[in-house]
Amino acid sequence: MSTKIARTVFGVSSGLIAGLVGYVAQAQKLALTEWATAANPRYGYSLTYPANVFEPRQGAAAIDGQVFQSRDGAAKLLVATFENESGATLTEYRQQILDNNYRGASLDFAPVRKSWFIVSGTRGGLHFYERVSFTCGGRLINSWALLYPADQRAFYDKVVEAVARTYSPGAGRTGQCD
Repeated sequence: MSTKIARTVFGVSSGLIAGLVGYVAQAQKLALTEWATAANPRYGYSLTYPANVFEPRQGAAAIDGQVFQSRDGAAKLLVATFENESGATLTEYRQQILDNNYRGASLDFAPVRKSWFIVSGTRGGLHFYERVSFTCGGRLINSWALLYPADQRAFYDKVVEAVARTYSPGAGRTGQCD
């Protein structure tokens, strides 16, 4: 192949790649422009999510939580609050989550604080991010999780960051643990 042809092919390929990257970036930017709020009047939690990426899953609504599924069916956003009926400590509940939901996962982010923790990592082809907060002296367990294909992390990690900034765990109808 001559140098001139090689430069032309490389130039065209570079232009196509740059255009494709620009298109993907623009599509992802557009995908995070329509927002809706999920809130629970009983427990008081709320979070905002990209409504043109996720939609409420039919038949999945419960008094204490909500399930949203991406329009392509590849990702799920879950949010809930429930009574800590067993009286589990934060440490005990974290271990239960790891054992029951994420056994064998490779964690890449897992901070633990006095009243909350996050577990984030990959198991198989699934990436997950789950934030759990204990409120009302540990009487309520509040959580939200985003489960998505690991090969789509570039997009869904942005969703996680945006949703995390809006999440407010519940503390009852008035915010006073009523």
